[in-house]
Amino acid sequence: MEKLEVFDDISEENEAFIDRVLSDYHDEMLGGPANLQKLFVPLHDAEGKLEGGLFGRTGRQWLFIAMLFVPEHRRGHGLAGQLLAAAEEEARRRGCKAVYLDTINPAARRVYQRHGYAVVGSLEEFVEGYSVTWMRKDLP
Repeated sequence: MEKLEVFDDISEENEAFIDRVLSDYHDEMLGGPANLQKLFVPLHDAEGKLEGGLFGRTGRQWLFIAMLFVPEHRRGHGLAGQLLAAAEEEARRRGCKAVYLDTINPAARRVYQRHGYAVVGSLEEFVEGYSVTWMRKDLP
């Protein structure tokens, strides 16, 4: 058995190498390149300062929402729904058929459900009292 080392960090060069070889493998396995493209919908305050928003990426006809944040003082005004709608519209323009995301926040899960997202899986007790929930929404 080979003795393996474990490190606390990875160089940018090594990370780029592993990303490249794994991407090449997936491209071959899935019949072509993912054509990943970043997607960002910023949320600014009245002075134009960034205070939240949504970011993710599209590829293989899917939008993955990596992060969505609305600051506490702006919650309850429909901004999460507006961020989702803007991202979904751009995803449609890019040819995406669906969206996926994950959340550990029960309130966020309810927001996503109100906007048509369905639970497709979960990892119970990810952290004491909280589960990770994976969700998806088809884009007509």
